Amino acid sequence: MSVQILAVDPDPAVQQILRLNFGNAGYLVECCPDAEHALRRLALGLPELVLIEWELPGQSGETLVRRLRAEASTRGLGLIMLTARGAEADKVLALESGADDYVTKPFSPRELLARTQSVLRRLAPGGAAAMRDGGLHLDPDTLQVSAGGRPIMLGPIEFRLLAFLMRHPERVHSRPQLLDRVWGRHAVLDERTVDTHVGRLRQALGPDGQGDRIQTVRGAGYRFTTGLPALVSAA
Repeated sequence: MSVQILAVDPDPAVQQILRLNFGNAGYLVECCPDAEHALRRLALGLPELVLIEWELPGQSGETLVRRLRAEASTRGLGLIMLTARGAEADKVLALESGADDYVTKPFSPRELLARTQSVLRRLAPGGAAAMRDGGLHLDPDTLQVSAGGRPIMLGPIEFRLLAFLMRHPERVHSRPQLLDRVWGRHAVLDERTVDTHVGRLRQALGPDGQGDRIQTVRGAGYRFTTGLPALVSAA
């Protein structure tokens, strides 16, 4: 079955470019001109990935991304922001809103296709197993985290950060390495972005005594520490 992509962009020329280039690559592309139409379309069935223009009529693309990440039914969608805003602050906002990646306009169709494929690979559930460690449970398929049976609400970046660290317990990862593996190799962000999200992750895990599991290694980076071997299951 072909991968389905929903493009939310009011520009007919951009819609035509996306249909042509993604169609030639074997994807099924459907287009919506604004957030309202996109939400109605998503209520009928979910694609694998949504391309969202920032400057939408009515509700902005950035607001739409936040809304999709807040809803349980759409939280696991791949989301790529399309934007003419090239400032670093705008890129950081797009990612912190929940976008998996961003592409600035005018864009290269080949680059956008490559980034789309990269996001889809990261989100593919097949090779990701659930992880349990010291009362902490993370399930990549359902995007759920719990500690001692209590659900923990994490943003998409914090979820991917925890998943990566749990997958490599006791290993120290530098900030550049985490930017590459969690945010993606195309992310051009200040390394302090990693510190911000580590702080949010620790705060979310803190009430259950799990926050200290994310350790700072001075001058090197961060690691997830465990006192017991991690139990990995296919559940």
